[in-house]
Amino acid sequence: MDVVVTGIGLVSALGTLDGSWKRLLSGESGIRQHQPFIELERRPLALIGTKPVDLITLIRQVLTDAVQDANLTLPLPDCGIVIGSSRGFQANLELLASEGRGKKEEGRRKREEGRGKREEGRGKKEEDREFSITDSQCPMPNAQCPMPNSQFVNFLPHMGAIAAARAIGSTGPVLAPMAACATGIWSIARAVDLIRTGECQRAIAGAVEAPITPLTLAGFSRMGALANNGCYPFDENREGFVLGEGGALFVLESAELARRRGAKIYGQISGFGLTNDACHANAPELGGKSAIAAVNQCLKRSNLAAVDIDFIHAHGTATELNDRHEALLIEKLFHRGVAVSSTKGATGHTLGASGALGAAFCLMSLKYQMLPPCVGMKKPGFELDFVRCARSAIVRNAVCLSFGFGGQNAAIVLSGER
Repeated sequence: MDVVVTGIGLVSALGTLDGSWKRLLSGESGIRQHQPFIELERRPLALIGTKPVDLITLIRQVLTDAVQDANLTLPLPDCGIVIGSSRGFQANLELLASEGRGKKEEGRRKREEGRGKREEGRGKKEEDREFSITDSQCPMPNAQCPMPNSQFVNFLPHMGAIAAARAIGSTGPVLAPMAACATGIWSIARAVDLIRTGECQRAIAGAVEAPITPLTLAGFSRMGALANNGCYPFDENREGFVLGEGGALFVLESAELARRRGAKIYGQISGFGLTNDACHANAPELGGKSAIAAVNQCLKRSNLAAVDIDFIHAHGTATELNDRHEALLIEKLFHRGVAVSSTKGATGHTLGASGALGAAFCLMSLKYQMLPPCVGMKKPGFELDFVRCARSAIVRNAVCLSFGFGGQNAAIVLSGER
């Protein structure tokens, strides 16, 4: 069964779908210097606005755009939902923990002041018999908790996908994949499976990410993964990735349903490949055996050979390891003249949503027969046909690659109607 894309919703630091595409083709970048948290130093980030975005707000915006673009009318009771996020509600949980610590410290201070007044003159031994409330004991009747228990449920990892289902009135299957930076492609793949197995004829799939949090910034900074100046994928002088916000959701339908209702079609999902290295937590497997297997699976399921691919949207994070690993993979599997680009120099690295953004840009390439540039590249570090400036081309089949922590490998082929 052919599965096609009839609607796209996208928001990035460059804007919505059309705005992002136009600015991308002109070589613009949404990366700027920001200091969203006073306790952390300024650094380059790809923010949608002037401060970090809320996940639910972002999901609603991207979802609304996708449904409108597909010319659908709500409710959509039988529509499947597959929306992933590698970070989910981490920002909310960090805030919850911070507020909890603050209120707990305030409560402890007040109790100590009161105890000091009541027990003035008592010995240290008697004072040491008092115990404060531990994190494991919260909630308790007298504990200082920042929100009711019922609200905590709203921050469970799958609640973004549930919120989308509620918004469109869907009572169909709801999935919320988490596969690190491969989440976007995993989500699309799972939605294709739902349609092909007959569980639904239509699904909304993709990934949305709001990863700009103190913990995420501090963690990646400690790893030495973040750039100090900008994001330059595959450049000889690349210095790391730049975190970005954003997401892309797609309306997927069986080709039969799409044609029956006269929907416009961006392209079809020809095939995908998904593997795992089972090796390192934050480094690709040496030799790339599992990553190669994912690409080969993808091509086989698409009934295509490597020479049939006209454009590769690379993961291209601008880290030393990823770009070297990915360039070697492309050199090994694809013909020398295939066009290659990474758009993270423009949008930043949106982690779990990066593959979804990449898939959207592949579909725009199919629609307009244009290739987006590898924004930020000054001096190529590898012998590949990088798209340095936007250029017109015959694009029939495009592959999007994603590689995530834990050794997650994902590839997807998007094609014009065959």
